[in-house]
Amino acid sequence: MGGLFSTPDLPAPAPPAPLPTPEDPEVQRRRREERQALRRRRGRGASILTSPLGDPAAPTTRRATLLGGGG
Repeated sequence: MGGLFSTPDLPAPAPPAPLPTPEDPEVQRRRREERQALRRRRGRGASILTSPLGDPAAPTTRRATLLGGGG
C-alpha cells in the first residue's frame, strides 16, 4: 500500500541571490556608517571619567578651622 500515500513532486528551489561585492556602493556606505557608529561610541566611553558607582575617593567632610584664634 505504499503507492496510496506517495509524496508529491516538489518544484526545484530558486537559485540563491548573488552576494554583494566589497566594491558595491551599498556595502561601502554600510561600512562607513559602522565605522562612524564605533567612533561615536568610543568617544562617549572616553568622556566618562568615573565608574558607575561614582567617585571612588572619600569625600572631604572636615571644615576648615582657624588656628591660633583667641580662645
